[in-house]
Amino acid sequence: MTRVSPKAIAVIALGVALAVPAAASPLRDLHFGEALFHAHQDEYFDALERLDAEIAQHYRVDEPALDSLIYHIEEAEFSIGDFELHYRMHHRAGRAIRAVLEADVSDSVRNEAAYRLARIHFQKDQPEPALRVLDAMTGEIPVAIRADVAFLRANVYLALGRAAKAIATLGPVQDAESLAGFANYNLGIAMLRDGKPKQAARQLDRAGRVRSGDPATLAIRDKSNLVLGTLLLEAEEFDEAQGFLDRVRLSGPYSNQALLRAGRADLSTGRFERALVPWSVLVERDVTDIAVQEARLALPYAYGKLGVHGRAAVLYGEAVERFDVELQKLDASIQNIRSGDFLEALVREEIRHDKDWVIRLRNLPDAPETFYLVGLMASHDFQTSLQNYLDLDDLRRKLREWHGSLDAFADVIALRRKFYEPRLPEIDRTFRRLDAQVRLRLEQRDHVRERLEGMLVAPRADYLATAEEQGALQALERVAARLERDGSADAAALRARVARLEGLLRFRVETEYHERLTETHEHLRSLEADVATLDARYDAFVRTRQAARQSYVGYGDALADLGARIERNLARIDAVMQRQGRVLETVAIDELEQRRARLTEFQNQARFAYADSYDRAAKAQAQ
Repeated sequence: MTRVSPKAIAVIALGVALAVPAAASPLRDLHFGEALFHAHQDEYFDALERLDAEIAQHYRVDEPALDSLIYHIEEAEFSIGDFELHYRMHHRAGRAIRAVLEADVSDSVRNEAAYRLARIHFQKDQPEPALRVLDAMTGEIPVAIRADVAFLRANVYLALGRAAKAIATLGPVQDAESLAGFANYNLGIAMLRDGKPKQAARQLDRAGRVRSGDPATLAIRDKSNLVLGTLLLEAEEFDEAQGFLDRVRLSGPYSNQALLRAGRADLSTGRFERALVPWSVLVERDVTDIAVQEARLALPYAYGKLGVHGRAAVLYGEAVERFDVELQKLDASIQNIRSGDFLEALVREEIRHDKDWVIRLRNLPDAPETFYLVGLMASHDFQTSLQNYLDLDDLRRKLREWHGSLDAFADVIALRRKFYEPRLPEIDRTFRRLDAQVRLRLEQRDHVRERLEGMLVAPRADYLATAEEQGALQALERVAARLERDGSADAAALRARVARLEGLLRFRVETEYHERLTETHEHLRSLEADVATLDARYDAFVRTRQAARQSYVGYGDALADLGARIERNLARIDAVMQRQGRVLETVAIDELEQRRARLTEFQNQARFAYADSYDRAAKAQAQ
C-alpha cells in the first residue's frame, strides 16, 4: 500500500475527474511519465500499477532526495488519487478525500474535497450520505464548481423525493454555461414532481431551445422536447405536442420515439395521411428498436383508416414475416447466451479499443444476442456490472502475463549471479588493500590536526621546519658532536661556524612561524576536502557493492511467494468472474425474454390485423 503524505492527500482532493493532470514541471522521472502516458490512453490500471510501485520504491530507497521522482512526488501522489477515481476505486479514493475533510486545509480545498466525496456517494446510489457531505460544506466554495455543487445537490434532492428543494436549488444556476440545457431539464422534471405542470412545461420548452454544438447538450435538448411532446400528447393537446416532437433531430438518440409519437398525434386528430410520413420513415430503421416494431403495426393501421386495405394487408403480412425472423434471432440469442458466447463477444479486444464498442457489437455476425441488448447495455446499472466483468477479465490477463514473467525474472537474476560472483572476490581484496591505506592516511591526518591544535596553545616552531631544514639541523648537530671531542684551534673555528649556521636556520624557522602555521592550516583544509571526496567515493562503492549483491541474492523466496499469490488471485478472479458473468447472462436473458414476449404479442396482433385487412380488401374488390 502506497504511503501518502498529508500534503499530498490535500492535493488529491483537487483531482479533476474528467481529465488526467499533466505534469506541472518538466518531466524528470521516466516512470512517472510512463504512468501519465497510460492514463492519457485511459489505461488507468496500468497507470496505477506503475505509479504505485514507483512511489513505494521511492519511499524505500536509502536517500529519497537522490531519486528522480523527488521532483514530481506531489504530482505523483495527486495522480494516484485521480487515477483511482477514474478506475472507479471510489472506496480507496474516498478515504483520501475524507482525510482532507479532517485536515487543516483552507475552506476552498475542503469544499472541493466534499464535492468529490458527495459525487462518489451519489454515483453509488447513496443520496443520504451525499446530502450530509454537501450540508457540511462551509465557507468559500471555489467558483469553478459552484454551479456543479448546486446541480449535484438538486439531483440528490430529486433522488430523495424533495422536489421543492430541488426547484429552489436549480433556480439560480439555470444560466450556468456548463449546465446548458441540463439545469432547465432537471428543473422541469422537479416541477412535474412537485405538481406544477405549467411551470414544468415552460422549463422543458426552454431546455428544448438551447443552442449548442455539444453532443450531450443536443441530446438533452432532444429529450426535453420528447418529454414535453409526450406530456402534451397524453393531455390530448395533439397540435401543440406535434410542434415539440418536430423539434427532435432525426439523427438523435430519441428520434425513433419522436417519430412514433408524432404519427400518433396526427392519428389522434384524424390526419391519417400525415401520420404516414413519420411512420414510413421509422419502419425503414433498425427493426430491433421497440419504436420501429410498433411502427410496423401503426403504419398499416393508418392505411386501413384511409381505406387502403390492400396496402394495409401487405404491410401486416410483411410485419408478420419480419417479426418471425426477429423471434428466431431472439431464440438464437437466448441460446447463445446460455452457451457462453455472449460473454466471449463482450471481451473481444478489437471491440473494447473502440469508444463506440457498444454500437459495434451489433455488427458481430456470430453474436446475434447483441442486436437486442444495445439499449440494455447502455443503461448505467448494466454498464457498471459489465465494466466490472471487463476489468476482471483484464486483471486476469495481466496476472497470467505476470505469472509468465516470473520465469524471465529468474533468468535475469541467474545471469546477474553468473556475472558478479566471479568478480566480487577480487574486487573485495583490492578494496581491502585500498581501505587499509586510506585508514593509515586518515590516522596521519588526525595526528597532524592534533599537533596543530596543540601549537595554538604552546607554539613549537621546530614542528613547522621543512624536511630540508630538519635534515640540515640534524647534520649540524652531528658535526657539532664530533667537534666537541676535538680540542684543536681549527675545531674551535668550525664550532663557531656550525653555531652560526644553526642559528641562521633556527632564526628563519622562528621568524616564519606564523606564515608557516597559516599555510599549514590551509593545506589541512584542502586535505579535508580531499578526504570528503574520498568518503563520498567510499560510500558510493559500498552502495554499489551492496546493490550488486542484492541484485541477485534473496529473490528466490520472493518469486515463489509472488507465484503463489498470483495463482491464488487467479482462482479468486475466476470465481468472481463466473458469478458476475452469471449475473450479466441472467439480466440479458430476462431482457430478451421480455422483448420476445412483446414481439410475440406484436406478431399476433399483426396476424389478426392481416386477416381483417385481407377480408376488407377482398370485400372492397368484390364490390
